[in-house]
Amino acid sequence: MTGHRYSSAPAVVRLETYDNRDIFGDTADPSRVAEWGLVWRLKDHHFGIRVDGRLVAHAGLVVLPLSVGDGRMRVVGLGGVGVVEDRRGRGLARQVVSGTMEHARGWGLDFAILFCRPDVARLYGRLGWRDVVGDVEVEQPDGPAVMPLRTMWFPLLREDARWPEGPVRLHSRPM
Repeated sequence: MTGHRYSSAPAVVRLETYDNRDIFGDTADPSRVAEWGLVWRLKDHHFGIRVDGRLVAHAGLVVLPLSVGDGRMRVVGLGGVGVVEDRRGRGLARQVVSGTMEHARGWGLDFAILFCRPDVARLYGRLGWRDVVGDVEVEQPDGPAVMPLRTMWFPLLREDARWPEGPVRLHSRPM
């Protein structure tokens, strides 16, 4: 079954409960971001794909306060994206991210953002995510810090939306 793509995309459903060990096992740093020394916040909403009753893919969302230039807004933050190791390479990451963004569209916010390592940015780019240009500050226990990971945005309500210009500050810990 190696390389198998599902003939019909499994549904992305809201999860009532979520334990990241279901996707990542007992891995201490499942997102491989510990080296940057940031403190992360948990996601408030969890979505996943189940195949034969087993959770095989996950994505989490949280609504966040953000300022760009002189304007303030709320955005949807995407994080905790993962696929169980024995199901990778079958399009499940694409499916769980796309399906989770469909859920987020119903929240009435203009944009979603994510933070990612450079090695996975290409995947998000293929899904329509775009780079935020310039530094992004995020809250940390000792005060604001510049996000060392790549920041990307996604239009939720209008495909022709443009990210506002100006310095970006997330008034929250990153997700």
